[in-house]
Amino acid sequence: MLNFNYNIPTKIFFGRNKIEVLAREIKNYGNKVLFVYGGRSIKRNGLYNKITNILNENNINFWELGGVDPNPRLSSVKSGIKLCRENKIELILAVGGGSTIDCAKVIGAGYYYDGDAWDIVMDSRKIKKVLPIASVLTLAATGSEMDSGAVITNMETNEKIATIHDGMAPKFSILDPTYTFSVPKNQTAAGVADIMSHIFEVYFSNTKEAYLQNRMGEALLKTCINYGKKAIDCPENYEARSNLMWTASLAINGLLSYGKETEWSVHAMEHELSAFYDITHGVGLAILTPYWMEYALNGFTVDKFVEYGVNVWGLDANDEKYEIAHNAIRKTREYFNLLGMPSSLKEVEIDDEKLEKMAKQATIRGKLGNFKVLEAEDVLNIYKSAL
Repeated sequence: MLNFNYNIPTKIFFGRNKIEVLAREIKNYGNKVLFVYGGRSIKRNGLYNKITNILNENNINFWELGGVDPNPRLSSVKSGIKLCRENKIELILAVGGGSTIDCAKVIGAGYYYDGDAWDIVMDSRKIKKVLPIASVLTLAATGSEMDSGAVITNMETNEKIATIHDGMAPKFSILDPTYTFSVPKNQTAAGVADIMSHIFEVYFSNTKEAYLQNRMGEALLKTCINYGKKAIDCPENYEARSNLMWTASLAINGLLSYGKETEWSVHAMEHELSAFYDITHGVGLAILTPYWMEYALNGFTVDKFVEYGVNVWGLDANDEKYEIAHNAIRKTREYFNLLGMPSSLKEVEIDDEKLEKMAKQATIRGKLGNFKVLEAEDVLNIYKSAL
């Protein structure tokens, strides 16, 4: 196991009606809040009114930044920074899924940065200080409610870039699974694919001796497999929603990756799909993951795929290695299909026109991955196989 420093600083309030702690926790940081949210969903399900009532009843001053898009835009970040500076904001409250929380994180980091906000996305070393961030989660997917990363899209340059800084970890997050009851089936499915992809990115690793992390990863994958379809078929199944919500947080808060060499190839490849075509992140991950698995399968990696097939999918360990590996990959695709996810890029109206450009941009900062190192040509081959 590799050396690591353990630090997961976010305070979590998990369960029904945990919104009751909101005012108390906010006041630990100040009395001026920027309330960041996405579309109309929190107004339809009543959460918007619930939160604004809490803020008003507790004499907490707040300003609103609504309309944050999936694949959050740099333009929203800049608007938020302007609001924070004009009103001397003391805490940013993100209510929504990962896109909203990511946007809030970079607003908080940009508040203290004098240059263009895109600078701190491209180079997180320029982040020196971050306004306190808090979140109320409404979608089990990205895990942004409990990590220090954010992904922002620059529509002018067709770039979608991840930035990480310890200060961007939320101070506290409220996780009430009932707030995910109204999430549409397609978004629930995309969220499950995103959670599983986060686990894959750290599970498929060259670090051989991280036994504990591997077993935890398998348990989280099996939780997704057990509850994903149940949440789609019965949206108000609290057991399913709560297990998925907690799995999403644990999948990417560092617990699985501490002490391991990690991958993050599929995420880097998918970011180009989202940047150029603005597709749902989880959909792109569901499409690309099995093709990446097949591409990564070789004599050096086959044992890891066997481990995955036997421990996650219950395949017979006595079968031939490559048979187990291919069957594990097949079952991964079949599960995504069961959730209603597409299997090819053409199903989301992506053709071969920009594949070469995307492959080059995906590797512009260097080769991808460690488990299976990918250069631009490799990325292009995976894109082509996924058409």
